[in-house]
Amino acid sequence: MAEIVNSRCVLAVRDLAVSTRYYLDVLGFQRDPISAAGWSFLTRDTFRVMLGECSDERPAGELGNHSYFAYWNVEGVDELFLEFMTKGALITSHPTNKPWGLREFGLSTPDGHRIVCGELI
Repeated sequence: MAEIVNSRCVLAVRDLAVSTRYYLDVLGFQRDPISAAGWSFLTRDTFRVMLGECSDERPAGELGNHSYFAYWNVEGVDELFLEFMTKGALITSHPTNKPWGLREFGLSTPDGHRIVCGELI
C-alpha cells in the first residue's frame, strides 16, 4: 500500500538569505543535506520546510487574511516561547490558555508567514 512518509511546506520568500537565517538562528532549524539554487531545505524535529526565493512575490504579511501556514503541536509551549523570545522571534501573541483546551502563542517570519504553537492543557 502507498504511504506518505513525510511532508514539507513550501514557502515563497523575498530574500532567501534573510529567511534562511531566521529559520536557522531564531527558530532552531537545521539545514537538510539537499541543495538546489534558490532554495533552502530545513528541518526542526519532525517539521520540514522548503524556502524558495521569489523576490517579486507579494509578502504573505500583506495578504490581510487570517490564515496560518502552520500549526505546531508542541510539548513545552512556554519553554519554546521563551526560546523564541530570547532569540528575537517575531512574536504575534503570548502563551494563552484557550477555551478549546490548548495553550497557544503565535509568531511570524520576516515575510509574514504566520505560525501558531499549541500544547494541550
